[in-house]
Amino acid sequence: MLQTMRSWAKYIWIFVIAAPFIIGFLLYQTSGLGTAATVTPSTAVAKVDGQEILYSQYEQAVQNQINSEQQQSSRSLTQDEQRQIENSVFDQMVLQILLDREYKRRHITVTASEIREYAKYAPPQWIQQLPDLQTDGKFDMAKYQRLLASPSAREGGFLVQLEQYYRQEIPKQKLYEQVTAGVYVSDAELWREYQDAHDSATVTYVAWTNQPDSADLKSVTTAEMQAYYDAHHAEFDQPGTARLALVTIPRLVTAADSAAVLAHARALRDSIVSGTVSFADAAKIESVDTASANNGGLLGMSAKGRFVPAFDKAAWALKPGEISEPVLTSFGYHLIKVDSRKGDSIAVRHILLPIQPTDSNQARIDREADQLANMAANAEAPAKFDSAAAKLHLTIFKITTNENQPAVLGSGQQVPSVSAWAFGGARPGDVSDLYSDDNGYYMARLDTLMPSGLRPFAEVQDRIRYEIAARHHLDRMMPAATTFAHDAAAAGMDAAAKTTGLHLDKTAVMFTRTSFIPGLGGQYTRAIGAAFGLPVNAVSQPIRDEAQITVERVDRRVQADSVAWVKQKDVQKAQRIQQLQQARIQMFLQDLHDAAKIDDRRKQIDAANRHASS
Repeated sequence: MLQTMRSWAKYIWIFVIAAPFIIGFLLYQTSGLGTAATVTPSTAVAKVDGQEILYSQYEQAVQNQINSEQQQSSRSLTQDEQRQIENSVFDQMVLQILLDREYKRRHITVTASEIREYAKYAPPQWIQQLPDLQTDGKFDMAKYQRLLASPSAREGGFLVQLEQYYRQEIPKQKLYEQVTAGVYVSDAELWREYQDAHDSATVTYVAWTNQPDSADLKSVTTAEMQAYYDAHHAEFDQPGTARLALVTIPRLVTAADSAAVLAHARALRDSIVSGTVSFADAAKIESVDTASANNGGLLGMSAKGRFVPAFDKAAWALKPGEISEPVLTSFGYHLIKVDSRKGDSIAVRHILLPIQPTDSNQARIDREADQLANMAANAEAPAKFDSAAAKLHLTIFKITTNENQPAVLGSGQQVPSVSAWAFGGARPGDVSDLYSDDNGYYMARLDTLMPSGLRPFAEVQDRIRYEIAARHHLDRMMPAATTFAHDAAAAGMDAAAKTTGLHLDKTAVMFTRTSFIPGLGGQYTRAIGAAFGLPVNAVSQPIRDEAQITVERVDRRVQADSVAWVKQKDVQKAQRIQQLQQARIQMFLQDLHDAAKIDDRRKQIDAANRHASS
């Protein structure tokens, strides 16, 4: 049982940040924080309304979370993933300070009896999902109650850790109940919402889009652009942006590689079936799914639909004790064994063999990557990057990435770590280390770096010019739209279109107020709304949205069924109240954050650390 309790502890650490403590040694030699003071365990990484978050506490919490994530994923994390964890941990620590202050202001406390009641009758979702507390694929409250009463729960530290969790969660729950106490939705609101999703219409229309020409662009004055810029600063307050040159050495998988893995999977199955090796031992040796491999490939009791379709279909076709032929999924080839069936659940094991380059192919890729690293990795001379790419015949890709976001190639493929490297103190012209993932190797050069903040007028004036020119273009189109609407109302849209040479479009299908209709400007446009206000067969006046001017005629409209609405009203009401409660909580938390004075000093400390190591 103690071993089981230790296995559960890793789930708890995902939700409970380890208690902060002071690291009793010097972290770094110099800080570079303006005063040149030494970074010590008492250095503040941030202040929240004057309350300090110690760097040692922050670093320990980050490392705990990184260790937990790596344990769950059974791999090292990229720098991008580590940066996301750093930001998430920081936000959690800031939020906890703000929440603790709010608990005190509202006199919210938690008692020992409340903790016992919550722990006994309201286990959190992550506990309900633990495999050892499942019966036939569902959470078993009786098993959980026995666990709480067992000596091992206390001896293994489970109850202490559960108490820490509830000491954080119960006050939060009380606070959120106060914040959402006034949430209410009327039947009239529910009916309008139902109508928005179920009233439907079709229309015939003519649209004039906001595509400016050279005359429109020339008509924009500098004074107009400056006025627009001054009035829309929020649009130009953007995250940090880096422009990178990137080379890749992909791990290309050939048909021969796939055939080799399939042959190995079949040979491994033969060995298991013949009794040469047990399935559990083969899983420990061969499977790359280390989380299950350590347990002999065991995935636990599983209900239908838990796995990807090909795996699920193969598993449920097996009888207990049978071993499947190799099953191909996006993860590779699987050998699957079902241990037992209980009701609508099966106990299943698998061995995962990924499709990777053969040893000879991989050796060639690795040699090329080593050459690239030797020629250019961590270089401060930009020309070394170009020279290495030319010698190895590698294509140089130009990409742009934003701070705290992974870099992405044009194909949509994420590039690991280079974005975190670019915003982690690199200077224009610097070359990164060599990074890798399952898809290959990557190296980048930082060409330009724009810090976060308000973009200068000169940088965005072309964008502003186009925006204003688009408005000017619609201004010029309005007289023609008005004339057409007048003629169409008098003679009909077909006759007016024929006279003016304009093309009539029709919506292909019935649409609702919430539909996305490109021809009517997108979603939630005035043109879409007008389709439910105009009489059928009536022609509208020109309807101007940001993207276009529309003149339309309603051809058909169907009203929502009030009887059907009543039948589902209770479910709709519960869902809507839950949505409103979540929105109220998010607004409350955002207001707390906005009202606080938060001095985030992480970048200054990182700069000091880089200075100390250089």
